[in-house]
Amino acid sequence: GMKSLSRSLLYRCNTKHNPGLGPRLATLLVLALSHTAIAEWIGDARPMMGTEVSVYLWSDDPEAGREALEEVFNEASRIDHLMSTYKDASEISKINREAAERPIVISSELFGLIQRSLDISVLTRGAFDITYDSVGQHYDFRAQQRPDTATVEAERQLINYRLVRLEQASGTIFFEREGVRINLGGIAKGYVVERGIDLLRQRGIENAIVTAGGDSRLLGDRRGRPWMVGVRDPRADHEVAISVPLADEAISTSGDYERYFEEDGIRYHHIIKPSTGAPAEGVHSATVFGPDAVITDALSTSVFVMGVDRGLSLIGTLPDYESIVIDASGRMFYSDGLTQPGAQNVESSER
Repeated sequence: GMKSLSRSLLYRCNTKHNPGLGPRLATLLVLALSHTAIAEWIGDARPMMGTEVSVYLWSDDPEAGREALEEVFNEASRIDHLMSTYKDASEISKINREAAERPIVISSELFGLIQRSLDISVLTRGAFDITYDSVGQHYDFRAQQRPDTATVEAERQLINYRLVRLEQASGTIFFEREGVRINLGGIAKGYVVERGIDLLRQRGIENAIVTAGGDSRLLGDRRGRPWMVGVRDPRADHEVAISVPLADEAISTSGDYERYFEEDGIRYHHIIKPSTGAPAEGVHSATVFGPDAVITDALSTSVFVMGVDRGLSLIGTLPDYESIVIDASGRMFYSDGLTQPGAQNVESSER
């Protein structure tokens, strides 16, 4: 993490070493310091949720800043323990084990996020679908394992968000078919960064950025300047394809380079197209920005699955959201709200 020397300055102004300084003057010195040198950017990045979570914030009081930092990481860990399909004790694992047998009561937090997921499925006509996990569970990207054709054919019959029934009155979830599995991988990281920023806001922090994998949420600006957020080049590690100036907004990128392996020249990645059960083709990365990280997370997945034309048409119907898509030949496409007059090398999608 980034540590600063400014705290040690405080102790050097101790009147014991300076008997000539009156106590009032010492207080003034400390106050003056706390408003200038003591205020600082505080940040850390930690491996979590199968990716990296990072928090970067400005605090006038570094001690309080570090507490705020820990609170965000604790919240990310709490959400991961609730929603990770890799943890047998998580609530989502319990749902996947039991919800096909009978309606089971779930936490209002998970109920709300699943409800939002189903709403986005309706909005995207099934391009976003949390039931992709019946196929998704058979992929192991580290071991380079993928389901065979027969498995995909059998399991993709179970990819259908309409098989998930939520009952508001009883707070229950029920799967209408045996074998249905849900996975909030396309929305949980957006939820983590949105929750993290909420906690910082409640503590009075005004400038921060919280990132989990491809999802970031910005609080305020970078103290007078916008944050420059880079969309990475999907085929060149550590290179930026385009930078976007943002403040007080969320930005999410879904890419075919996050979790994948290659076999016989074909890239098998983690973004499953619900209608086929196979990895979505035609796009290298889809970036969406707007006011809510939960929505940008789900929409970046959706646009990736829908492809340039359908994806950008969808974004065009959502006034608060914009998108940048890089297709399989490396061309960049912008949603209508971004096409600046006279912009060079910008292809607008044909539609």
